[in-house]
Amino acid sequence: MLLKTYVGLKAGQEVLAQRRQPKASTPTAESRRRTIEIFGEDITPELSVRRILDDVRRDGDKAVRNYTRLLDGMDDEALEVDKQKINNAPSQVDAALIEALTLSARRVEDYHRSSMPEGWMDPARGLGERLIPMQRVGVYAPGGTASYPSTVLMTAIPARVAGVEEVILCTPSTSPAVMAAAAIAGVDRVFRVGGAQAVGAMAYGTESIRKVDMICGPGNLFVTLAKQMVYGEVAIDGLYGPTETVLIADDSADPLHCAADLLAQAEHDPLASPILVTNSASLAEGINAELDRQLALLERKDIAVTALTNGGCIVLVDTLDEAMELANQVAPEHLCLLVDNPWQWADKVRNAGGVFVGQYSPEVVGDYVAGPSHVMPTGGTARFSSALGVHQFLKSMPIIGLNAEGFPEMAKAVSTIARWEGLTAHARAMEIRMESSQEVTSHE
Repeated sequence: MLLKTYVGLKAGQEVLAQRRQPKASTPTAESRRRTIEIFGEDITPELSVRRILDDVRRDGDKAVRNYTRLLDGMDDEALEVDKQKINNAPSQVDAALIEALTLSARRVEDYHRSSMPEGWMDPARGLGERLIPMQRVGVYAPGGTASYPSTVLMTAIPARVAGVEEVILCTPSTSPAVMAAAAIAGVDRVFRVGGAQAVGAMAYGTESIRKVDMICGPGNLFVTLAKQMVYGEVAIDGLYGPTETVLIADDSADPLHCAADLLAQAEHDPLASPILVTNSASLAEGINAELDRQLALLERKDIAVTALTNGGCIVLVDTLDEAMELANQVAPEHLCLLVDNPWQWADKVRNAGGVFVGQYSPEVVGDYVAGPSHVMPTGGTARFSSALGVHQFLKSMPIIGLNAEGFPEMAKAVSTIARWEGLTAHARAMEIRMESSQEVTSHE
């Protein structure tokens, strides 16, 4: 059996708590070889990223070009992709893919327009709030062994809907499909830059790439470390690790569907976590059998097997209440409910990047066309963070415009608190106004 089974809530809690621990940033043998080749010594990923960022901050485009040549093998090419190439890309891509990307874009835009919050102002109270979009946002889309036009849509479109003035895209993959997605999403500028050097360029600004207010999007270990290091110089949307799904299923679920959903996560990455939580031993047995059968059909079988055996498991619990308790403790990126009357259980979810309700809402539909961004919190961070959306591109600015009514009461309170804290000037700033007001009143 590919998925090891753990019996009982306590056993599930223990094994999943261990798996949620941050994975050590241990580079692969190939990564270490490249590190020695580039830096002349075997240094940690953290130190590699720090050196790249320092070089980009100091040398700008020169450093970006150097690392792009060393890491991505691109030489003597302009960093920025010609706008005409972007505009022409949809005509160079299979029509069926363009149709699918267009459907995805429309649904992503519709969802985020529905999510847009509104500012408010109450003149009677003298209080309000303005919501102001960021001026410039940098989107990162992974490349390398694969390219992801869907990620371009899922990051750039929410920024556009929020009202961001300029959206730039950095990606090592300038395939026609990625460029078509950039055109569909309304990206302003695209740069053929990947890795930590792309994050550094967007964070610090170079001769070619203007400094942004926020960097968003997933990436590999080096991109994630770079985002972590530049936070504070710019905003970031989050730090994303390997993908993870918790599938809660009962006897009403079809083993065929459950296995397919688990494999869809497993083929992402050898470090992915496809997890089944069920109160049905027979379902668990049926799913394991289906996994063996369906694996034979996958192009990325080796990746899926590694993820299933190393990061996947089955937890057999007594009740669905226990399953929900476990899921809320794990706070997975994706929580899928393949149970009888799933909406009854959807209301019990407190911690998840996204909730996928019923057999017609598999997690993969969220990856591509459902509407919400597929950039979701991982590693248990759904306890305190949300999927990428318009709210992350908006700044909340309180407005205070008080009037004379009620001012004396507030002045007295301010004076009392400020003097207790030893901030006399704070107290006097209110008291002077009250004294002036009283003088005006007495002269009248």
